[in-house]
Amino acid sequence: MTGKLLRFPPAGVAAKESVASEPPGGSGLSAEALVVACGAGDSAALGELFDRFHQTVYRFLSRYLGPRNPDLDDLVQATFLEVRRAAPRFRKESAVNSWIVGIAVNVARHCLRSETRRRAALRSSELQPTCADGTPESKTAHSEFLQRLQQSILELPEHLRAAFVMCELEGVPGTEAARLLSVREGTLYRRLHDARKLIRQAFERGSV
Repeated sequence: MTGKLLRFPPAGVAAKESVASEPPGGSGLSAEALVVACGAGDSAALGELFDRFHQTVYRFLSRYLGPRNPDLDDLVQATFLEVRRAAPRFRKESAVNSWIVGIAVNVARHCLRSETRRRAALRSSELQPTCADGTPESKTAHSEFLQRLQQSILELPEHLRAAFVMCELEGVPGTEAARLLSVREGTLYRRLHDARKLIRQAFERGSV
């Protein structure tokens, strides 16, 4: 990605005093402590959360909306503005990574309410392939497969796409994903089942 949030100075001393254990690197604060500090108005903590998690958010949005969506950088920054607003309500029921992805889901859904952006997202299908043997034939085949998979994901109904991308691509545990999407676990797993079925059927029909 090319966009970047405004950089901030290192997280403040007051936030450090609220944390017992501190991982190495950056301010030394845990992700949870950074969210707490952010909720207390520490802009430096928001900057460090961005540094730690913006690539995760960008990857999620790229998969959810399509990697050619022209608004990806803006949506990443919008996600972290929502992180700042939501931080005072953080209850530590989910891992910070999952919590931020949940916020990104809502940002992406808001984006899709615009029909123009929806069409731009559905037209996006290109992924950068990686391939084991490196031959031109295998790279081409792998690239085509990934493009078909991306397109089939983009064509899922929004509620199925959210569940599939969160759990299958981003690795958010089912319990956390259900909480973040405000659905029961049984509902989440039914959505995952339906999403897999639709993707499989799309490949079998050759419609993607």
